[in-house]
Amino acid sequence: MYQIAEGSTGGLKDVERFLEFLNHPESHPVLRTEGFPDSSAPLYVTRAPGRLDLMGGIADYSGSLVLQLPIREATMVALQRRPEPHVQIVSLGDESGRHLRVFHMPLSHFERNGPAENYELAKAYFRQDPATSWAAYAAGVFLVLMKEGHTCFGEGARILITSDVPEGKGVSSSAAIEVAVMQAVATAYGLKIGPSETALLCQKVENLVVGAPCGVMDQMTAVYGQTGRLMTLLCQPAELETPVDLPADVEVWGLDSGVRHSVSGADYGSVRAGAFMGYRIIADRVGMPVRPDGNRDGLVHISDSRWHGYLANVTPSFFQQHFVDKLPEKVRGQDFLSRYQGTTDAVTRVEPDRDYAVRMPTAHPIHEHFRVRCFRELLRNAVSEERLTLLGELMYQSHASYSACGLGCEETDLLVQSVRRMGPSKGLFGAKITGGGSGGTVAILGRPGSAEAVLTVAEAYERQSGRHPHLFYGSSPGTAAFGCIKLVPR
Repeated sequence: MYQIAEGSTGGLKDVERFLEFLNHPESHPVLRTEGFPDSSAPLYVTRAPGRLDLMGGIADYSGSLVLQLPIREATMVALQRRPEPHVQIVSLGDESGRHLRVFHMPLSHFERNGPAENYELAKAYFRQDPATSWAAYAAGVFLVLMKEGHTCFGEGARILITSDVPEGKGVSSSAAIEVAVMQAVATAYGLKIGPSETALLCQKVENLVVGAPCGVMDQMTAVYGQTGRLMTLLCQPAELETPVDLPADVEVWGLDSGVRHSVSGADYGSVRAGAFMGYRIIADRVGMPVRPDGNRDGLVHISDSRWHGYLANVTPSFFQQHFVDKLPEKVRGQDFLSRYQGTTDAVTRVEPDRDYAVRMPTAHPIHEHFRVRCFRELLRNAVSEERLTLLGELMYQSHASYSACGLGCEETDLLVQSVRRMGPSKGLFGAKITGGGSGGTVAILGRPGSAEAVLTVAEAYERQSGRHPHLFYGSSPGTAAFGCIKLVPR
């Protein structure tokens, strides 16, 4: 049995249930088999929520402002140090344990001449067996900490993960795992890592070990999220601004389309690459100095004093007047590389033998940054019917722009159209696809007391699609507010 020596549950019911579970591991046969936990050593318990992308989405990698709500659902992690240099990870999925997965790895696999020498080797290491590729989100934390110079692990760890953040729903289940594990490792090993650095290191896990070219908003929300407040982040690269309280006369929901979302999918990666290709073409047209990166083929540096290196800083009017008709709708990778050498994006590569959309992926973050700024200003004052209508229109515009980029989805379109039909008379004002698009969850904006209308949308969608949508409602704190609970044997 364990008792709390440091930290607090914060009154969170999921934390209380998790602590109760840790005190009765005999209830799960796999934990008995794996010898977890060892009742003689302390346990470090962390928690990180998923997030609902209200506005900003894929524009984060282009420097946009984003507005993110940490959701009620979260990932729980319990870590226990072990003297052997070995990492043992048990993931139960949700608390029922129906999605059990187990992973073992000697830390020597990350030593010299192994993945620690090269992130590409690490990515290949975790991808060699699809049955264990999931472990990259957790074990990758150790690799990133080793490679980025924070520590050399002489001891290993046992890690238990449970999560009620649904996978593949576009609410950032991956970032919740990365951040919860990073927080637990940092605390257990006495590493001095600040909140922002925690998020940026977790982004490296996802970009360079998992191989998903996401921006940083997911990890920042899992770290900095505050209950009932929109985390406001200027992604240049990760500048926190004053959070925005959700007004008392506004409510937000999320409805899962049932279509699995993945930021590692080809569509998301090609749209991201297309945006950086567009930025490179714009830089050429205005005569910005460019030099290739000698350490990596296809990466360039641009001396940019006008827009400070971020596409989102180009204003919509300037873009429309000077650039929109100068950008190709599509371009062959080889043709682009022959003329422009590469892009400034260290995460994606332009493949010579494929075609890329350029004009719309470039336009999206420019217009989205403007939409998000307007959205924030409209929320800051008393939200009248007119303001709600304008907020909803900004969401509908964002949704349409996703589709124009090729990141739309028939099922999410159905949900958004259903919200439109219900409309203000039923208390619903706007909806949009979220996160990386191509499925996942739709965010809905409405008046308090409109849950019945949202449930009507969900029921109509289930009849049309045959899919039962998960409803997201409520909010909870990120790791910066929650901290870490240290449990010791009684």
